[in-house]
Amino acid sequence: MKKKFIVVAIPFLITFCILGFVPANVYTPYRQYNSDSLSGEQLARLYCNICHKFPEPNLLDKPTWKEHVLPNMGWRLGVRKKGENPYKDIEQEEAELMKALKVYPNQPLISEQNWNKIVAYYLQNSPREPLPQKNMLSFDSVLKNFHTQSISFAGKALPQTSLIKFDTTASLLYIGDAQHTLYVMRKDLSMLAVLHVESPPVDLCFGNGYPRILCIGSINPSEKKQGSFYYADTITNLYSRFDKLARPVCIKEMDINGDGKKDILICQFGNYTGRLSWYDAGDPRKEHVLKLQPGAIHAEVKDMNNDGLPDIVALFAQAREQLVVFMNKGRGRFEEKIIYEFPPVYGCNYFELADFNKDGHPDILMTNGDNWDLSPIHKNYHGIRILMNDGKNNFSVKKFIPLYGACKAVARDFDHDGDLDIAAISFYDDPEDPAHAFLYLENKGNLAFSPFYSPDAGAGKWLTMEVADVNHDGYDDIVLGSFIYSMGELTKLAAKGVEHFPQAIILWNDHKQE
Repeated sequence: MKKKFIVVAIPFLITFCILGFVPANVYTPYRQYNSDSLSGEQLARLYCNICHKFPEPNLLDKPTWKEHVLPNMGWRLGVRKKGENPYKDIEQEEAELMKALKVYPNQPLISEQNWNKIVAYYLQNSPREPLPQKNMLSFDSVLKNFHTQSISFAGKALPQTSLIKFDTTASLLYIGDAQHTLYVMRKDLSMLAVLHVESPPVDLCFGNGYPRILCIGSINPSEKKQGSFYYADTITNLYSRFDKLARPVCIKEMDINGDGKKDILICQFGNYTGRLSWYDAGDPRKEHVLKLQPGAIHAEVKDMNNDGLPDIVALFAQAREQLVVFMNKGRGRFEEKIIYEFPPVYGCNYFELADFNKDGHPDILMTNGDNWDLSPIHKNYHGIRILMNDGKNNFSVKKFIPLYGACKAVARDFDHDGDLDIAAISFYDDPEDPAHAFLYLENKGNLAFSPFYSPDAGAGKWLTMEVADVNHDGYDDIVLGSFIYSMGELTKLAAKGVEHFPQAIILWNDHKQE
């Protein structure tokens, strides 16, 4: 998922304050700290903390701060050089939406002297080159006990897989393509149907025959609200239709308020605006906003405190990158608690709940590695994290596994030895060996993992991954979906020896045969 790193404009937040969505003290620095006596660091901490967690200078190298991030931050504070037009490379309709939000204000919100102090602070305290990762994984062990099968579709020279999901009840594998197509395959990978959808499909809900399809509207960052959620069977009108969603990316169905009816939870990632909402009984007219903030990218519904009520854990991956739990207080009321917060360059993109220490309390497995915007450099903090639950829903990072460009990680007991192994993909990196974009981590106990890679995984750029027992042999298989953004990316892969470009590959789990 493409996203902006320093994205929520301060004037936009001020507008939110006026509308009552954000506490009014969010913009007090403008009223109280217009002083030339503050240092560059003090000014940076005041201004940067308004929109996101303060980024330390060493998170990026000096050239990246100077040439990309700081100029963009300056635009958001109304600081621009004479004749500079921040909208010159933006499509007109998109630019008009941004102007309405005052993303790049016409008047400076900070004095030139104070802005120069902030710039000097970052340039003086950042490293000349990106800091290297410590304890990098060694890709010297080939994955065994899995065999690979490619999945290709006629007429698709450039694979752009936006969705992979398996319906366990119907034993059907769904593969969505950014060119508005959804392929439906049986468990033996024979084709059942090809559906044409409204925009790139990104998630599905199953039940009652045909699935319900969540379409993002625009893969690329956009403020246009073109997403939709609808029943695949256009003849049967069993469910209400959702339109004008702000780049929705994740959907869940569950009875949230205890009235016996299925409610719908939708993550609308958006761009400069977005939200996390649930809809009573799946009615688009009965929206309950949990958090009015861009970047809602994934959510899980689970009773986190064993009170019998389903709580909601969500990841926000835009500006304020944070894991949040919404504790269910009954009757549709929720109390928000921030689990963990990250600086805006971390590129958080996925999490799931998994009990690694078997204490009955869900821990969190998450990835951060989104690297597609202002700072496409190697970052030593990109990788896989395990956040352990202390039993009271307080979480701390107990394991970090470095992986440049990490995109998704899934925990399953693949070998049935009683502990959770991890399958992970890296999308936002350009490794020398493309096969290193997939990683299998075998659990050796006490959060120690042995890494393995599959040479067959060098055939694509893996944006999506599904783990399911596709062939019903009792062991989970791994399905990887390739998204090659442009012919330039395909050419780079070809130059590294990749000869074929499937839409997906499936790693069949052979552990049963041991």
